[in-house]
Amino acid sequence: MPISVRMAARRPDEPHRASTPLELFFDLIFVIAVGRVAAGLHEGLNEGHVSAIGTFLLVFFAIWWAWMNFTWFASAYDTDDVPYRLAVFVIMIGALIVAAGTQRAMAGSSYGILTLGYVVMRLAMVGLWLRVARSYPPGKATALRYAGGIAVLQVLWVARLALPTSLALASFIVLAVAELAVPIWAERAGATSWHPHHIAERYGLFTIIVLGESLTAATLGVQAAWNDDATIGSLAPTVVGGLLIVFSMWWLYFEVRGADVTTDVREDYLTRGRGILAWGYGHYLVFASAAAVGAGLDIAVGHSSTGSEATEHGVLTATGVGLAVTIPVVIYVVSVWLLHARQGRGHLGAGQWAVPVVVVLILAAGATPQPVLITGALLVGLVTIGLVGRSDADPPSSASGSSTAA
Repeated sequence: MPISVRMAARRPDEPHRASTPLELFFDLIFVIAVGRVAAGLHEGLNEGHVSAIGTFLLVFFAIWWAWMNFTWFASAYDTDDVPYRLAVFVIMIGALIVAAGTQRAMAGSSYGILTLGYVVMRLAMVGLWLRVARSYPPGKATALRYAGGIAVLQVLWVARLALPTSLALASFIVLAVAELAVPIWAERAGATSWHPHHIAERYGLFTIIVLGESLTAATLGVQAAWNDDATIGSLAPTVVGGLLIVFSMWWLYFEVRGADVTTDVREDYLTRGRGILAWGYGHYLVFASAAAVGAGLDIAVGHSSTGSEATEHGVLTATGVGLAVTIPVVIYVVSVWLLHARQGRGHLGAGQWAVPVVVVLILAAGATPQPVLITGALLVGLVTIGLVGRSDADPPSSASGSSTAA
């Protein structure tokens, strides 16, 4: 491993580009924060606090945005030398601080620790961008815009802590929009050379990790229910339905090759200056809803084992339990569908209208006695329609065609 190398842009057509061990380690650290915020959503909804949904979305934004910014930076400028690795370790430390402050933030008592972790992550990115500006003249203007924009916003995030509670939400929205605007402004000085296949793999891997976290949350819920002497019969519909849901969510996301989609996105961006924002930013809903599904399944398991989710603070109704599962599932399905369809990569064929129909049925399933099982069955049906539509769209192979290919 080199001690230090000149940081320069990597080729967007570099062959065999794949996630590095450091990036995989990075994802595992971030999933700790995802797990904590999902657990906070579970606890808040269990206690009947609908406001936990809004807090979850705010906290998840901090996790997702820091992950996304590093991912795109690494796709263009990963050098894997000592300074680079140390900077990534600092971002990981920030993610762990965010995880430690999640409980207080979800409870609404304090955002101080969460903000500290976020600022640590973002300032490490400022250092990386300044390094690009110093060592890679063609990308200097873009790098300085990134570094300057991020640095100013971190000052404002810290200053936000002094604002009255009444301005908390409005100030967050303003600063979040400003964060989203930094890449738009910076890239106008020169597009970074991100690798489409690498980005597709990074997003796919994080989707898998978040789905895995959902399964972990549901499994822990089942374990707790069995410890409380719940019967297999009472848990079976929820367990089977939960597995069908998560497996189908994975299938729907990877129904098309991510590399094909991101290649189209990059071409669209370079030729017409569009496409990248909808795809990259749209994954916020994909990741957040996938994490929320885990919280919903955990709640549903507890409800199946006891018949209610009574707590000292309130009671979550049966319909509330169903919606805790079905709403994030619907958001996930619609988000994935739109992201694929935008690039013309959906494979439902004539069955494209199946998605809106299934979405309506899933929402209705929230009011049924077995919302998880019914939702799982509906998603399996949607996957099946996709398979049928794809097979109908693919031309049949002929003997002559096979001979030619050979």
